[in-house]
Amino acid sequence: MRREDRAKQFLPFDAMKGLSEALRRQEELLERVEKVELGEEDAAAISAVLARLSRGDSVRVTFYRDGYYLTRSGTVTAFDPIARTLTIAADRIAFDDIVQIDMITPAHCN
Repeated sequence: MRREDRAKQFLPFDAMKGLSEALRRQEELLERVEKVELGEEDAAAISAVLARLSRGDSVRVTFYRDGYYLTRSGTVTAFDPIARTLTIAADRIAFDDIVQIDMITPAHCN
């Protein structure tokens, strides 16, 4: 038996080729959620925080993206009220996708 053929016999065998990939895709779809519309009070609270927010502030933001709610904490590296976006590290977040935002005060400022 040639060396290449001998090595092939030890490769994993997938009798149902593609099944695990299909199951993973289905699982991702089931984990996705619809975006919830905010009430007036929640929208007003977010607007109040955004009104006093500026570049360099530390925040914790929960936002909706591609069927999932994500939370990021960090320093605002860009804030654009005209484009209605803010950026934390590499995440550019549209104001309309924010469901909660809190200013984080450094521990030494308490």
